[in-house]
Amino acid sequence: MSAVASAAASSWRFASFTIKNQVFYQSPLSLGLVNLKPLVPGHVLIIPKRVVPRFGDLTPEEVGDLFASTQQVSKVIEKEYKAQSLNLAIQDGPAAGQSVPHVHLHLIPRTLGDYEPMDEVYNALDSTDLTSDYTAYRNRETRAARKEREKQVFGVDNEERMARSSEEMEEEARRLSLLFPEERRGAFE
Repeated sequence: MSAVASAAASSWRFASFTIKNQVFYQSPLSLGLVNLKPLVPGHVLIIPKRVVPRFGDLTPEEVGDLFASTQQVSKVIEKEYKAQSLNLAIQDGPAAGQSVPHVHLHLIPRTLGDYEPMDEVYNALDSTDLTSDYTAYRNRETRAARKEREKQVFGVDNEERMARSSEEMEEEARRLSLLFPEERRGAFE
């Protein structure tokens, strides 16, 4: 690895966290990194290289690069994890559920029935009868109630998902990195 790639790899940050050996993809302005606590296999993050807390603080160039990178990574993730669809999500600010003050896009590979009932809102959005569906949506189970029910049914609370080891994350990052052209691969120490 060149000295430039090594220096860049050792200086990458996700908010206040140094991210070493988790980056599998890089573009001029963005990084793809494996997730510490993925919801499903292949759940990765796309972040701007510059630490920026809110989406509105990104430059137009960073926004373009973030979404171009997401598009490139999504094709690889969908194929690698045999997904039928993808969720792309940005939680922009603490009130929206953002837990790390650095813009990050969650890229989550999906298959039919993999994480029910998480998609209730899509039924409401697809409906032609918005009045009745809005009432049903307004009366839906709260997130806290759903989490408690899932904990009772599945025995696991999402907040208690086990964090992966740095070795597990590095192995996944190295494997995914090889699926991209050399100039887009993560740098490893």
